[in-house]
Amino acid sequence: MTLSRFRAMPRQRHLDLVKRIHGYLSKMRHATIKIRADAPDCSNIPVKMHDWECSCYADAKKEIPLDAPTPKGKPETVTSFFDANLHHDLISGKSATGILRQLNKTPVDWYSKSQSTVEMATFGSEHVAARTCTEQAIDLRLALRHLRVPINGPTMVLGDNESVINSAAIPHSKMHECWVGLSCHLA
Repeated sequence: MTLSRFRAMPRQRHLDLVKRIHGYLSKMRHATIKIRADAPDCSNIPVKMHDWECSCYADAKKEIPLDAPTPKGKPETVTSFFDANLHHDLISGKSATGILRQLNKTPVDWYSKSQSTVEMATFGSEHVAARTCTEQAIDLRLALRHLRVPINGPTMVLGDNESVINSAAIPHSKMHECWVGLSCHLA
């Protein structure tokens, strides 16, 4: 993702990085992505339930499109992992978002892109990544419904920043910046 910006006029450093990537890929030429149809065991992941009745989301319901066909087959568990790399681009100062989505234990989609804003702290860039991951999880669930795939339970969205996870899960967490609060309420 980072090197693709320099395709028109690569410099020696960019070519050295391409050689490094090529060396890694040649070492991993026998690696495979395995299709595993068994559902992941999420029983060891602690889930903190909070009371959302006194928040603005008290009457929130799952949006299921009226024109979606009836699902058939074995239910699939959807899991999404996200992470952000603060100050990934040294030129613009923007962070990078990385997302991996799985159906059961099989990776089906991955996403890596530079964020559109410049963040000053990891908390903000992780919130942007969490919001992007949540938006894409909603889109994936909608696409699966239209493909007649039954979905087993909610989508597990997993990240490595505990403060971002806690602020998104607690109904009355205080957000000091307006846009972080909006991102939090989506995630």
